[in-house]
Amino acid sequence: MALLAACSPSVVTGTATPSPPSASTAAGVGGLPPDPEPGATEDCPYLGSEFVAESNGQHVSKVRVSADQPHPACFFYRPDGKVQLTVRVYVGDAKTATALVNKAAPVDSSNPASDPSGWKGGYLSTDDGAVYAVAKGSAAVIATTNQKQSVKARTVVKKTISALKL
Repeated sequence: MALLAACSPSVVTGTATPSPPSASTAAGVGGLPPDPEPGATEDCPYLGSEFVAESNGQHVSKVRVSADQPHPACFFYRPDGKVQLTVRVYVGDAKTATALVNKAAPVDSSNPASDPSGWKGGYLSTDDGAVYAVAKGSAAVIATTNQKQSVKARTVVKKTISALKL
């Protein structure tokens, strides 16, 4: 009887279902893309330095971008050489997009975010600054700032979404 059950289509279907990692297991087994690293010193293709300086309240002395394509992460530096703001864009799998947002702004410790309309995620302030992270379908946008006001990160996320037409 056990042999017959093992050959039944319901068991085959049942074993195939877990193959794509869920948002929770993707984060747990390291299925997420690695955190972006600053690379080349060049302008951010979707955010201007003046906009970031105005939004974050600090002069931007340098911008570096990651090697991620087609949407590199952008790292904005302040005059003392430290990163003041980072924006990460992910477009791919919906479960991965949600998992990246949950990693940046964990559901159990962040405030719910739903701006712009149709996007969902979270925001929180820490001793080091603030994060605003949202996903919609297969896209995620995450901004971290050295400022404690999450509204600054939210402003940057909304501009990024608008500029990339996500």
